Amino acid sequence: MSLTLEFVSTVGAERSGLVDRLSDADGMTAWVREHAAALDVDPGFTATEQLRAETVQLRQAVRALFARAVDPDPPSRADAASLPGFVESLDLVNATALAAPTAPQLSWDGEPALVTVPAVEAGASAWLRGRLATAAVEFLSGPECTHLRTCQAPRCVLYFIKEHPRQEWCSTACGNRARAARHYREHKK
Repeated sequence: MSLTLEFVSTVGAERSGLVDRLSDADGMTAWVREHAAALDVDPGFTATEQLRAETVQLRQAVRALFARAVDPDPPSRADAASLPGFVESLDLVNATALAAPTAPQLSWDGEPALVTVPAVEAGASAWLRGRLATAAVEFLSGPECTHLRTCQAPRCVLYFIKEHPRQEWCSTACGNRARAARHYREHKK
């Protein structure tokens, strides 16, 4: 799964209701550490409350852009009513991506390799959010975006990439849940 899909999927659903993996600084710390390599951050990263709040704001902006990308299909039911506006979201994602620009550099540790480093000095907050925003920009402008869908299974609030023409759900479990719900509706007396 792409970093951007992982990021927007920090809001999910369980039997008990919606779950936000970024609801507190500890949750965000755990999520960033799980994705440290993709984010190019120190595996010992620790989130502050301010960084968490700024990152959640960015996530909501990316989710708003996802909602626009799947239109005319409905957006995720998780937060469709509370998403920021499209223009505001687009401006935030673009500004955040500019906040921590990177520059390609050649690393030669035995073999040549491309690495990216900050092009300008940026704090940890700007760097992390810039990486997330850049990943979102690349995803939304790339070929996968045309296959972005919202899972319409009961209780699911995730976005997914449609990999097969007949794929309707984000996972087999959601497909089973949707078929069971449809069967129940059709045979309910």
